[in-house]
Amino acid sequence: MQKFAANPSKNRFRLGGLVLEGSVVQPTPTSPEIEFVITDLVTDILVRFEGSLPDLFREGHSAVVEGFLRPLNESGRSAPLGSVVSEKARSGECFFKATEVLAKHDEKYMPKEVAEAIERNKKKIKAESKAKAAEKTS
Repeated sequence: MQKFAANPSKNRFRLGGLVLEGSVVQPTPTSPEIEFVITDLVTDILVRFEGSLPDLFREGHSAVVEGFLRPLNESGRSAPLGSVVSEKARSGECFFKATEVLAKHDEKYMPKEVAEAIERNKKKIKAESKAKAAEKTS
């Protein structure tokens, strides 16, 4: 956030991950903005985008968004009606204001670093689940 505060218009970057299931909503019926969450299975980032989403954009599939971090004010923390956007995504200090959304059904499109992070997080979640199950049986 310090880097954003210093010069918010110069901090454009790409963010990649999976589109969280059930997270794609339009905040209000008249709003041109669409909200969704990008996740690496551990970290959830709220994304807002104005425009048409690509045809291949789907919940549960990979996406890359390009844009800027913006501070999340109190009104942005309340979920739109019908939204199941994770509380984790709304509890952060910022959201990602996307200027471009890239989506492809093929996981090979995902940047190597993102794919590795997701795979690492899947293994971590699986190990934690096994540990909890073993704890319950003992």
